[in-house]
Amino acid sequence: MNTYQKVAAEMDRLISENEALAYRLPMTPDEVTDDNELQAAYAKSTHAWPELQPLQAKLDTMLYPTEALPPLIRDAVQEVQAFVQAPTALIALSALSSVSLAVQTFYDVERAKSLHGPTGLFMLAIAESGERKSSCDGYFSKALRDHDAEQLEAAKPELAAFEASRSAWAAEKSGIESAIKRDAKDGLDPSDLKRQLLAHQLKEPKPPKVPRLVYGDATPEALIDGLSSWKSGGVMSAEAGAILGGHAMGDSAMRHLATLNVLWSGETIRQHRRGRGDVLIEGARLTIGLQVQESTLREFIKGTGDLARGTGFFARCLLAWPASTQGTRQFKQPTGFESLNHFNGRLRQILNRPVTADHDKAMIHLSDGAKAVWVAYYNDTEAALAEGGDLRDIRDIASKTADNAARIAALFHVFDGATGAIDGITMENACDVAKWHLNESLRFFGQMSQPKNMSDAARLEEWALQYLRGTDTDKISTRNAQRLSPVRDKQDINAALEELTDLGRARIIKAGRQKHIQIRREVLEGAP
Repeated sequence: MNTYQKVAAEMDRLISENEALAYRLPMTPDEVTDDNELQAAYAKSTHAWPELQPLQAKLDTMLYPTEALPPLIRDAVQEVQAFVQAPTALIALSALSSVSLAVQTFYDVERAKSLHGPTGLFMLAIAESGERKSSCDGYFSKALRDHDAEQLEAAKPELAAFEASRSAWAAEKSGIESAIKRDAKDGLDPSDLKRQLLAHQLKEPKPPKVPRLVYGDATPEALIDGLSSWKSGGVMSAEAGAILGGHAMGDSAMRHLATLNVLWSGETIRQHRRGRGDVLIEGARLTIGLQVQESTLREFIKGTGDLARGTGFFARCLLAWPASTQGTRQFKQPTGFESLNHFNGRLRQILNRPVTADHDKAMIHLSDGAKAVWVAYYNDTEAALAEGGDLRDIRDIASKTADNAARIAALFHVFDGATGAIDGITMENACDVAKWHLNESLRFFGQMSQPKNMSDAARLEEWALQYLRGTDTDKISTRNAQRLSPVRDKQDINAALEELTDLGRARIIKAGRQKHIQIRREVLEGAP
């Protein structure tokens, strides 16, 4: 049994009891059997629907552009999706986060003359607990984590030598300090000893620089400490609490987001650490690959008002808000991970490149064809920012999409093993991915601006359509909706259902103690 099969076997053991039920039983028996009482109630409900009205808060989800990914990435994403059955976008996010973390260490990208910068991506998935991002990260970051472990093991002799020399240095320092105290007590001049202490202080041993790329739920302080030692890292976690909650939610929240923005741009960071002096970090590179629950993100945005959006952090993020697959993931035996092995093998090839002492980066340029594609994407996006334009409401986010497209193109170029400048086809594919993420931001922040009952109704309907896809029924038990949908609070789901009922898009069917949500046939068939 290889490492991936062990992870697969362990995954089933770790999922919660409720998730396990949904994992194996996508629909409850009363949704697919001919319960007489239910069928009778269902038959009575065939009276005419009210006029069908559009759901204003709804913006259709675009299929993730898997075909735009390089073959080595695409094949691995599809292979993992066939087994894990998480949303494709969530899996692709894990893959691209790992590629970003590996490539950013060695390469920058030039978009135009004097316009150049890092290749690292900030990726943020909005998904509920149980969508298996941790499993996806585990598959795609194996080479990164193995690299960290190997570097730490190789550095053990050097670390031991440092600890020994640090202890000896500290003992000598203590001796000098004791001598100064003794002379001061005896009324002697300690000037020579003070000079000796100063000279000794300047000889303090420096810890060895041990590469560490992957950070989990790192606090802001831990991240800065790590990047001051090794100038390339990635915060990859299935819980974005360290970034959007917990410690960072206090007065330091905006300051921390501003620091992340600086790292995204590759600019110099200077921070004061209480009791430890200033730290100066030049040329650091950061990747972010996080999952945040929708309720947490909404609460964060609500709690910070316009400040979080105003910092520009979300503008730099490639957002993904995929529909949940929970409740549809029947167990499948793993069939092997050949493509995933190739993916991690390519990551190892990139990571094995030598790193210069100053972490110098090679510059990737755009070919004339790629430049033409990029300029067209830039200009089309800019035009949509005008008053009345499609992207007017997310102009802060849209303003960064061309930069992200160039970064994605550089990642594709390097991971493919291409040489020379980025070609036009690679840039077209990168723009397709960037455009998909832009639509996700438009969906999420568009619903954020709507009344809660309308946005909840849109989320509930989207989940119901996903849940019923591939079945021969148009109804869902309210129990399953409250247990599995993204709208789980009883009061919220009732308000959302009332909105859908008023719009003629759904209705409640009651049969004894059972309640079902019936989705209108035209809505199932794609009516707006």
